[in-house]
Amino acid sequence: MKRTRHTAEQIIRKLKTAEQLIAQGKTVPDVCRVIEVTQPTYHRWRQQYGGMQAEEARRLTQLEKENARLKKLLAEAELEKAML
Repeated sequence: MKRTRHTAEQIIRKLKTAEQLIAQGKTVPDVCRVIEVTQPTYHRWRQQYGGMQAEEARRLTQLEKENARLKKLLAEAELEKAML
């Protein structure tokens, strides 16, 4: 089975659906089947994205990308400095 990558908006939408189902009395395994994710994925998403709005999730993704880019630039600068 092919792994799918979910966008932050999709994750937040699925988490909101899960919250509604849990409020209706469904169990976590049942909810995970409905939103089509595994239980560890659900718990990881809830820890990372719980309570976020779609705009906040987009900003988080943007900041993570910028942070990775800056780390790469710093590593390259340190390598150049070490070669001198």
